[in-house]
Amino acid sequence: NQTWPHSLLLYIKVSLHFQFLSVTTMAALSEFLSHLYTTTVVFFTILLLELVILVRSVAGSVCDSGNNSPITTVQFLKLIEEKNPASRYKSGLRAETKECAVCLSIFEEGEEIRRLKCKHTFHKDCLDTWLQQDWATCPLCRKTVLPEEIVVKYRQRRNHLEYDGSDEELIFFLSALHGNNFYRLL
Repeated sequence: NQTWPHSLLLYIKVSLHFQFLSVTTMAALSEFLSHLYTTTVVFFTILLLELVILVRSVAGSVCDSGNNSPITTVQFLKLIEEKNPASRYKSGLRAETKECAVCLSIFEEGEEIRRLKCKHTFHKDCLDTWLQQDWATCPLCRKTVLPEEIVVKYRQRRNHLEYDGSDEELIFFLSALHGNNFYRLL
């Protein structure tokens, strides 16, 4: 029977053709699923970050409206001045401290200095800058200069001001996580 080998050959050709289509279809399906996965991850990451931003803004507005409102830098420095008043350096009076431990400069006659309760002395500007950056502690012995609740209120204000509402850092972060795929989605 001549048709039997011909039928088998036709069956093999058709079978190979469908297998080839199956491989290309699977590759396309795999690429589609990979793209869908990336899109889903980016979407939920953006959703999560937007939720974090929303919670921060709501928490910030609740803090601003309450009695525990953050204090400004001017108020913070005024409190430092009240607790530890500045004075002028006189070379004959304070023999135990001759240099500022923050900038490592020798005190000059007439410069504004600030002496803390712990007996450490610094240039007024050096110490004020230090106290604004740190948790309001002495640069040498780390004793607190202001009560903790005042420092917390000041740091709340600083943290609120540091976030300008821009999403540039967020976009950079997401692009670093997902490479160029993120920009293709935008």
